[in-house]
Order: sequence, then structure tokens, then C-alpha cells
Amino acid sequence: MACPVINWWAVIVATVAFWVLGALWYSPVLFGKRWQKELGFTDEYLKSGSMVITFGLSFVLMLVMVFGMSLMLNFHKPEDICWLNGMYLGFFAGLFFAITAIGINYLYQRRSIVLWLIDGFYMIIGLGIAGIILGAWK
Repeated sequence: MACPVINWWAVIVATVAFWVLGALWYSPVLFGKRWQKELGFTDEYLKSGSMVITFGLSFVLMLVMVFGMSLMLNFHKPEDICWLNGMYLGFFAGLFFAITAIGINYLYQRRSIVLWLIDGFYMIIGLGIAGIILGAWK
């Protein structure tokens, strides 16, 4: 197998898209208030943490995930890489790895199924969007 070819611009743009989805997903516009309720977090508690560290580290972790997906796309023939195969890769990574890993942790932590669905579907959709960008931007 040849050395992997990484399109760093695609990785960065896909990471930004994933991060922006999270900003919307966990905002009051979508699931933020329900997520907060499921965790028992108050507004004051959320404001007490360092948002720079939280947002910055979450971006770095998303970058690692998207980079990993870019590496996995290299196992396809170049002519087979497209937005649709990228989307499938992202959805499958979200469905078979992310949501299940979150589910295992939440079982032991005795978290609610609602919280699992909020966090898990964010991963499935976020990785799917990242995959679309990676696949489309060869």
C-alpha cells in the first residue's frame, strides 16, 4: 500500500464543520437544554468551567477523529473516493464505534437513554458530515 495522502485542508474544514454542528447541537436551539437537564447541569455550573479549554480540546479531539477518517479513506481506490463513500464511512464510524462506545460508558455510569441518543446521534451526524467533506474534497 502506498503512503497515505492526507488533504489537510479537507481535514481542517471537516473538523470545523463537525465543531460547528456541536455548537448548534448543544445550544438551546436544538438539544442544549435537554442535554443540560439530563446531566443535572445548571447555567452557573456550565459558566464556571474554562470554555477556552473545553472548546479548544474538543476541537483537537475532533481533529484526531477526522484525521483518522482521512486515513481510513486511503484504503479505498482513489477512483472510489467520493462524497457518498465518505458519508458512509462517517455514518458507519459513528454507528458502529462512537455511539456504541458512548453507550457502554453510559450503561456503567447509569446515564439516561435520552442523553445517549443526544450524544450518540451528534457523533453519527458529525462524522457523516466530516466524511462527506473528506470524500468530496479528494
